[in-house]
Amino acid sequence: MEHRTIGELMTRKVVSVQLDTPFKDIARILAEHAVSAVPVLDGLGRPAGIVSEADLLRKAADRSDLSGRTPLPHLEAWERARAEGRTAGELMSAPAVCAHPEWTVVEAARLMEVQNVKRLPVVDETERLLGIVSRSDLLRVFLRRDEAIQEEISREILGRTARLGAAGVTADVVRGQVALHGSVDEPLLVPVLVRMCAGVDGVVAVSEDLKPAVAARPAEGRGVPA
Repeated sequence: MEHRTIGELMTRKVVSVQLDTPFKDIARILAEHAVSAVPVLDGLGRPAGIVSEADLLRKAADRSDLSGRTPLPHLEAWERARAEGRTAGELMSAPAVCAHPEWTVVEAARLMEVQNVKRLPVVDETERLLGIVSRSDLLRVFLRRDEAIQEEISREILGRTARLGAAGVTADVVRGQVALHGSVDEPLLVPVLVRMCAGVDGVVAVSEDLKPAVAARPAEGRGVPA
């Protein structure tokens, strides 16, 4: 099976800033381009970190509220240091958590989950910026048409496993939900088919109603002529 890669899903025209970009310029760039964060690049075009609206708002949160209505938040030492930053290099979250263009959606999604980030700069083998991929980009695989999903499952999974005992299996796909029907020669093949179908781009869920195939019995009363 061929999965869509991050190189296919990423945004190539990336809005970015430099390490020495001032606070107000960052705020203006975010507003002008309607983005919530941008990569911060070093002198070689490599992502050093990410600066986001949250990083900029930390400065506002650290200021005194003269009205006295809102208590000052408690900031850790590292947060206070960032709140006092004046440039992208001082304000950014670092180091940058990056992906590579050949990665699959699964690989990128797992990294986002583990690192608790919303976007990943995409870099080449020299760590130079190629693009950026966000959670919404990854979700685009679920816009895939049911017909395309069904065709791939029938050709790449059921077709190739037919000789293993899945010749009697068919797949229905509705809104990304796959339903397997039919019979299999070997019951141990059932979880394998389910797992393979779940790995197809655009699949939301997989259910199965697969029964053991009944072996054909020799016809009674048919003897070998003398």
